[in-house]
Amino acid sequence: MSLQINKINLQLTPDNRKVITRYFNPGNERSIILINRVLQIPQETAKSLLNQIFHEFSQFHKDLPAVFEKHFRLIKQLLPPEAELTITPDLKLLIGAYFTMEYSLQHAALFNPSIVEDPDQSGAEPGEKKVIMSFRAAGEGHISSLVFKRAKLDKDSMIHIEPSGNLMYEGRITQQKLNSKSDFENLLSQTVLPVVIQQEILNQLKDTFSYQSIESILKTALQQLKPGTGRNKLKYDILSMVNTSYEIHFLPDSKISERVIFPVTFTEKNGIEDARFVKFTEDDGTSRYIATYTAYDGTFILPHLIETTDFLHFKSSPLHGKAAVNKNLALFPRKINGSYAMLSRIDGINNYLMFSEDLYLWEKADLLQQPAYSWEFVQIGNGGSPLETDRGWLVITHGVGPMRKYCLGASLFDLNDPSKESGRLKEPLLIPDEHERHGYVPNAVYTCGAIIHNENLFIPYAISDYKTAFLTVHLNSLLDAIMQTDQ
Repeated sequence: MSLQINKINLQLTPDNRKVITRYFNPGNERSIILINRVLQIPQETAKSLLNQIFHEFSQFHKDLPAVFEKHFRLIKQLLPPEAELTITPDLKLLIGAYFTMEYSLQHAALFNPSIVEDPDQSGAEPGEKKVIMSFRAAGEGHISSLVFKRAKLDKDSMIHIEPSGNLMYEGRITQQKLNSKSDFENLLSQTVLPVVIQQEILNQLKDTFSYQSIESILKTALQQLKPGTGRNKLKYDILSMVNTSYEIHFLPDSKISERVIFPVTFTEKNGIEDARFVKFTEDDGTSRYIATYTAYDGTFILPHLIETTDFLHFKSSPLHGKAAVNKNLALFPRKINGSYAMLSRIDGINNYLMFSEDLYLWEKADLLQQPAYSWEFVQIGNGGSPLETDRGWLVITHGVGPMRKYCLGASLFDLNDPSKESGRLKEPLLIPDEHERHGYVPNAVYTCGAIIHNENLFIPYAISDYKTAFLTVHLNSLLDAIMQTDQ
């Protein structure tokens, strides 16, 4: 196509030095053997070994003693009864160290970026814009987490990325909302779970309970069901009935590149995937940052929202309703005719448009786009939240064609009625070139968000589910190309 895009000579590759500490659980039997071995270590030897561990690992992690203390508390019930009275503080920490491991967040990939305006524009010169990018980081077992980078777009829309911090940490997690036992009892009665097991679960619940407590109870209760009776599906269905909201709080003195949002709840234990951040502006002019993401438990997916005003404090919440399904949800940056608006792909093939009075409840989706051209015949989806221009809502799309090749496209929709498509690129905006064909998922370019800066559209994009690259395209030239396409 004649439309000129400019690929920036910069790529972000996974950095396997970005690690966090995780609890290492070898199982109760092995844990008891391990604990007894450590208890036999003489006090001076334990102190020397602990100092050696601190010397080797403290440069990579914040407050290792607190980490070891936390992990010791998780296994202290396995200690011999006589040890609880005699164990020294050093031995406690040393035992905690044996139940701690490092996890490499980006070992497999750093990809599927989104980008928004930084809430703090201090230091930006005229014509510049500070931005925050989110990325899907994939590590061992391809578990996905959410990480960030801060950058600046200069007057020519070139990107300058702030140097990353040396440490990574998960922040402090708090429970956001308790569940009502009476409400849950009514929902539980509608499942196929045998009544005797339902009652066993309810007997262990308080009048209000946390997500963590019901998850622990279900783990034991559902073991009574025979294999092959859909235990995992039933667990997923039951957990989707309760509030899985949580909050994460990071220290103000941390760099944004040091913050990681790692899976917290059962519904997202295998991945926080493809966050699509948008700066959402309320009717009164106040704004916050909201991202949709896909929670993945290894079998099932569930759409979630994460919200923040400062990228220090985050709130994660599940979405509910008949239309809150599948992947590729992207929120419009403001209400339209008094309602929240969202793009979605409820059938895995087509783009849909949804409206709701409640940000967390989505009941109805209307067909918006179907694949029209050969490069998108398999499926079409969005490439992040719509961008408001004076000519309509600009939506970067992705299409999948022969050999499961992913390309980027673009469409334009009416500002007042986004159900009306004004135009769509007939040819892809971006096709994987010879240097972008290889990776974890070959032949794929993909984005979770773009931003308008000066007269350009700036798009960070993933290369074959492995690394991240960047391009710019002149905004009005793109809009002209969309409007000139025969429909």
